[in-house]
Amino acid sequence: MSPDNPQSGDEAAPSPEELREQVESTRQELGETVEALAARTDVKTRAHEATTAVKQQVAQRTTQVRTQLRDKATHAAHVVQDKTPEPVRTKAAAASEQVRQRAVHAGQLAREKAPEPVREKAGQGMQAARANRVPLLVTAGALVAVLSIRRLRRHR
Repeated sequence: MSPDNPQSGDEAAPSPEELREQVESTRQELGETVEALAARTDVKTRAHEATTAVKQQVAQRTTQVRTQLRDKATHAAHVVQDKTPEPVRTKAAAASEQVRQRAVHAGQLAREKAPEPVREKAGQGMQAARANRVPLLVTAGALVAVLSIRRLRRHR
């Protein structure tokens, strides 16, 4: 037995069919290995996959944070409303109605006097405000309540 030939004299040499099967098996394994190496070296595809994964994570996290902020703003508005005395809430409601009326009047004046491109931009802004009405109203209500409370504390 030589170091190059590990078979002993007792074992039979593989048949040509067995050798063909071994060669075919080796070719298949080699092909799979080459494909795996090619996939690892395809930097563009790997970068694209990584970018897609990061975009999905950012989108999920953004949605999660947006929901948390909306919930916290709603909770804060309820807490402020619950702790605000009734006379302050009444004055805040009257003030907000007065502001609304003045805003309507100012809007009418602006529509009458503004050039067409400015009117178009204002219309786009109004659509955005209508689409986000609840967060805007919650924020405005909380702001009015906080300002009212600060004003009451100063006058005491």
